[in-house]
Amino acid sequence: MTQENTRLGILLMIATSFVFAMQDGISRHLAGAYNVYMVVTIRYWFFAAFVMVVAARQAGGLRAATRTTQPMVQIFRGVLLAVEIIVMVQAFVILGLVESHAVFACYPLLVAALSGPVLGEKVGWRRWTAIGIGFAGVLIILSPGLTVINPAALIPFVSALMFALYGLLTRYVARRDTAAVSFFWTGVSGAVVLTPVGLWHWQPMTPADQIWMAVLCLTAATGHYLLIKALAVAEASAIQPFAYLQLVFASTLGMVLFNEVLSTRVAIGAAVVVAAGLFTLWRARQKAAR
Repeated sequence: MTQENTRLGILLMIATSFVFAMQDGISRHLAGAYNVYMVVTIRYWFFAAFVMVVAARQAGGLRAATRTTQPMVQIFRGVLLAVEIIVMVQAFVILGLVESHAVFACYPLLVAALSGPVLGEKVGWRRWTAIGIGFAGVLIILSPGLTVINPAALIPFVSALMFALYGLLTRYVARRDTAAVSFFWTGVSGAVVLTPVGLWHWQPMTPADQIWMAVLCLTAATGHYLLIKALAVAEASAIQPFAYLQLVFASTLGMVLFNEVLSTRVAIGAAVVVAAGLFTLWRARQKAAR
């Protein structure tokens, strides 16, 4: 792996984080005006179409992309991600982008904590310490003891837990399935399950919001395309820390476009969570190198 490729991977990951942050901002706007089920369903239709186009261009085409020896796990992964997106977008509407992303930033810590029971991986005391510190950061954000915890503040934490489990299951199925197969099942499974829900909650959209919906679909495809390219030119462990920039980008959008406020409590808590997450990623990379 050359240094130039790693540098390119980092730049692509930064671009990916920015596009996904834009996607979150548009989702917050649309889900605030319409129901979240319809918004996510339309987004998934486009995502599924994008997935099938990508699969068709791979060796073996669509037939190869559907071949898996673990279909139930693959379907569960796809449905889990779809539900996680619904939960997170709902958090954007209720809490805003700033606080939602501050709490969601703990998902790498949840991945580390759950990697033992789910994948049988060993987590050393250093990473357990980082996990504990990271969750202390989450508690700073939630501020128990100072005020009664708003139950809505737990929504992005549930989303982070679901996304962590999705990530672990992705690593699990990767033992026997290729990334192309997992990518195909992720998009198609989510779209199939969401379609009846989205149609049931269908609402007419204004012409302006139809344009925003189209932009949202484009950001979904663009973000995943950039992520695929980033992972193709650089090691995941080298570029993963830059995914935290989505927190910065999304929080900036929340403050500039939606008049959200970054409180000192949330800033300190988010800094603790991100620092602990970066340490966890670094320790995982060190272990893999050994």
